[in-house]
Amino acid sequence: MTVLTKPQRRLKRRRRVRAKVSGTAERPRVSVFRSNRGLCAQLIDDAAGRTVAAVNWFEPELRALATAERTVRAGKLLAERAQKQGVSRAVFDRGGYPYHGHVRSFAEAMRESGITI
Repeated sequence: MTVLTKPQRRLKRRRRVRAKVSGTAERPRVSVFRSNRGLCAQLIDDAAGRTVAAVNWFEPELRALATAERTVRAGKLLAERAQKQGVSRAVFDRGGYPYHGHVRSFAEAMRESGITI
């Protein structure tokens, strides 16, 4: 019997989701990475293989904020950057993480800022 560690289980879920979720130019994929210190996200056009917009927790305007506030502000910032690129709809890829806490507040902040997920 194989015993999987917590990161191995997350990667297994991530691969399962990625087999079904793909981004296009009209509707890019929002890929989320969560660490113990913060959250990073990208808008990815999988058809062209390029990143449309990105946000990182260690950007100067986000770094000084508290963790929960930083997550919400990152969602709003990525939504602003997406709208500048002409994106109004996206597909959400939670990266194998449970949809609660920081991942959920990030997605809700993007929705509030006008991106349809």
